[in-house]
Amino acid sequence: MSLATKTETTTAEELAAVRQRVRDVLDEHVTPERLTRHDEEETYDLDLYRALAKAGLIQLEAELDGRRALHQSQTIVLEELGARATSIGVSIVVQYMGVELLHTFGNSMQRDRFLAPLFAGDARMSFALSEPDGGTDVARAMSTHAVAQEDGSYLISGRKKWIGGAMDADFLIVLARTTKIERSAIDGITMFIVPRDTPGIRTNPIDTMGIRALEQCDIEFENVRVPAELVLGRVDKGFRQVLGTLNGERLNGAAVAFGIARGALDYAVEYVKERQAFGRPVGAFQGLQHMLVDASVKIEGARLLLQNAARTSDEDEGASETLSAIAKLAASDAATTATDVGMRAMGGWGFLRQLPMQRYFRDARLYTFAPLTDEMIRNYIGEKHLGLPRSY
Repeated sequence: MSLATKTETTTAEELAAVRQRVRDVLDEHVTPERLTRHDEEETYDLDLYRALAKAGLIQLEAELDGRRALHQSQTIVLEELGARATSIGVSIVVQYMGVELLHTFGNSMQRDRFLAPLFAGDARMSFALSEPDGGTDVARAMSTHAVAQEDGSYLISGRKKWIGGAMDADFLIVLARTTKIERSAIDGITMFIVPRDTPGIRTNPIDTMGIRALEQCDIEFENVRVPAELVLGRVDKGFRQVLGTLNGERLNGAAVAFGIARGALDYAVEYVKERQAFGRPVGAFQGLQHMLVDASVKIEGARLLLQNAARTSDEDEGASETLSAIAKLAASDAATTATDVGMRAMGGWGFLRQLPMQRYFRDARLYTFAPLTDEMIRNYIGEKHLGLPRSY
């Protein structure tokens, strides 16, 4: 049983202080050249990650055996990172999910061993759920399995796909099927905490178009032995436990997407104020202004939806699930719109890899399919918000 409780209220001044802390860290550590280097070399900025953790931005208001972090605070952190250091923002979405799972379902030993180092920035985790043959329907398609042994340990074998940060994470949270239950695809799956240096784990990087400063990996598990004390939560109920965290993951994904949209539009607006054509700034041309304004309207709508969903989630998480889905869809749309407009506004300069617009454009595409595809999000909203028949 979790010891976690939730603080339901915070002040505008406290949230503004969180935002300023993020900006202070980014101002100290992030330069355009540094971002370009990590993107080009496909390397993770571990020093920036540790600086954010040292500033308390992984832990936020959470206590090891007490209160949880506020969704409002997490979304502010991720918005700022999405606008300026997107790959780190995507990484911290995963860290926040690990924090939530360990905080909610971990016992005291697990929190001391795994959660405390996450808070301090001394460890990173990776979340291993999706598989080569299963994304949105991963529970039904899951072939990774864990077999109980006489001594209480489990042997995990199988493959995972599209797992961010798995090559150099300190530990993995792995979902594997422990019991085949014909009547329920989502039961019979268990969560395990697996130290990355456990024998039998192999990772291979995947060369991706976007989020290049956070490697995506294939993982193979071959008879990976996990002791009983590293089962996270209840045996056979792991997937149901994960479902309980999806509201926060949707919110946090929306926050990064919103940050990308904001960062791209800000950069585009500054560019068109300076770029000259026909003797005046290109930002004076009506057609271009209309595109930028349309992107701005989508961004402001996404901002309000995200803030409302995060605030509602801190007050009553169950009441905010549809709001979070709507916010994620709006933020994804804002991000793809703003980055497309930004590329059009900059013309050939948008293609220049030393400038950030092409990176915003590439990175924004992640949130059209993560953590769920926009199409599945629409299906969910149709059912839950509009009361339409279930479509899947």
